[in-house]
Amino acid sequence: MSFREPLLLAALALVPLALLAYWAAQRRRRRYAIRYPAVDVLAGVAGKARGRHIPAVLAIAALAALAISLARPERTVAVEQRQGTVMLVHDTSGSMRATDVQPDRLSAAREAAKSLANTLPEEFRLGLVSFGSTAEQLSEPTTDRAQVLRAIDSLAIKGSTAMGEGLKLGIQAIRVPVTGQDGRQQRLPGAIVLLSDGKSTRGAEPIQVAAEAKKYKIPVYAIALGTPGGTMTRPDGTTVAVPPDTTTLQQLAKETGGRFFTAPTARDLEAVYANLGRGLATRDEKQEVTAAFAGGALALLLGGLVTSLLRTGRLP
Repeated sequence: MSFREPLLLAALALVPLALLAYWAAQRRRRRYAIRYPAVDVLAGVAGKARGRHIPAVLAIAALAALAISLARPERTVAVEQRQGTVMLVHDTSGSMRATDVQPDRLSAAREAAKSLANTLPEEFRLGLVSFGSTAEQLSEPTTDRAQVLRAIDSLAIKGSTAMGEGLKLGIQAIRVPVTGQDGRQQRLPGAIVLLSDGKSTRGAEPIQVAAEAKKYKIPVYAIALGTPGGTMTRPDGTTVAVPPDTTTLQQLAKETGGRFFTAPTARDLEAVYANLGRGLATRDEKQEVTAAFAGGALALLLGGLVTSLLRTGRLP
């Protein structure tokens, strides 16, 4: 739970003050009973009566609920998103030849990416960017899944890892306005699904590009493909280690409000894409629940009044 006016939570300081005042009133009551012996029997009976503190407890609870309502509390709920843009930013660097993910990283990734295309709601636009030595948009955001699937099948190895450049193209594609049903230009909410299996080696620094994504409220869902012990064989016959750069990917997700996933196998990657396809159809939204706390305070206060009337025949 969060609060729109957190400084007003200072009103909760009234609760311990009310408790202190009630405690002081009870002490005075006991002194009065001792000072006047004719009343001591009645005071003893009253002291043993069950529930005599209930009206006060309910009143103090009402005060606490009212103080919280002043701060305008909010809760986060998942709401359905009818439209949106998702850009799949896909690594095609040389390390995607590694075979720790069968049959190899790129082939497994191509097949798994189709799960994202198939599970994303039809109204969502999906686009594809690949990054190797350079970044290239292979499909603009579209609801034509056949076009995106053809682009996925065309993914091919292209040298180094220009991750930051790929992120830039993804952000630019999401930021392009579209024509709404009313004929006006509008920007749809968007997200980037970033798949990478290695460290960025050229172009813009990914973490710096993440600041731009955060500015435009574009979360990055980062997927680390492969295992820490993954290796690849270069054309000259040498074998090199190609572990995924989980540190950078985790930071990208954290900085932009997305999520980080690991995919050491093809099955894991397919599951991640399928879950993302369904999950991106909802978004978190804050809803104010001030009325609930104010209503709760009123109910507690009325409960205290009714309890007092039933026990003593009078209001406290």
